[in-house]
Amino acid sequence: MAIRRQIRKNWDLYLLILPVIAFFIIFEYIPMYGVQIAFKNFIATKGIWGSPWVGFNHFERFFNSYYFWRLLKNTLGIGLYQLLVGFPVPIILALLINEVRSKKFSRFVQTVTYAPHFLSTIVMVGIIFIFLSPQTGLLNKVVVWFLGEPIEFLTEPAWFKSIYVLSGVWQQMGWSSIIYLAALTGIDPQLHEAARVDGASRWQRVWHINLPGIMPTITILLILNMGSLLGVGFEKVFLMQNSLNIAASDIISTHVYHKGIIDGQYSYSAAVGLFNSVVNFILLVFVNRMARKVNGTSLW
Repeated sequence: MAIRRQIRKNWDLYLLILPVIAFFIIFEYIPMYGVQIAFKNFIATKGIWGSPWVGFNHFERFFNSYYFWRLLKNTLGIGLYQLLVGFPVPIILALLINEVRSKKFSRFVQTVTYAPHFLSTIVMVGIIFIFLSPQTGLLNKVVVWFLGEPIEFLTEPAWFKSIYVLSGVWQQMGWSSIIYLAALTGIDPQLHEAARVDGASRWQRVWHINLPGIMPTITILLILNMGSLLGVGFEKVFLMQNSLNIAASDIISTHVYHKGIIDGQYSYSAAVGLFNSVVNFILLVFVNRMARKVNGTSLW
């Protein structure tokens, strides 16, 4: 009865959130029905229910395959690299922008750093190809000036992870800093005034006021990032991938594409994708629990 009274009292709010709930039910939860093909030998003519059950055969095949450790190492390596480099940069950028006294210069910096976010992935990869071209690339012009020989950045596996991660940091750091700038506006200005009276320097105020003030936001975003550690994006990796850098660029999502879409091994690719999702979910739960124990901030 209490729930009914709440719904009648706030019916307009529930009506407002109804499309969001419908979206998640239709496009996120109902498709989970198809996950069962990971445990079947899916045959399109027989449908999902009619296909024979094979249990964990596809998972065992993936775990015992030659590619398993390479896929896991590459995916985890890119994910950790992206987290270690890409996660702190927006925080630092937001703290720096917040300390800029000139509002005009601050808006200019924000506009310049936000702009790359709106580039499509294919345009971004095209820029990378042009910038790193052995013949005409700007970076290789500098390399030739100092070392004499151009570097094949896009075909050497050792360079792939750095190119992927650093270009992603450049593209997303401005956009990702927005939420931290919003959190900084919620810090009480009286704390800074009191710190100035006590003789605190600007660096001390940033370290002891601004950073602790946005720490709950940092914790929540860290949890979300850890929950997608193995969810390295497919499109950019696929566009940058070639036969020469495959040893470093072959990740779980590209493996699922090749096996599922190109080779038509739907059940096997579904099993690999399910494994990836389960690992991400376990990481999310674990990091959320650790964050709750450490500083009391968590998603649930």
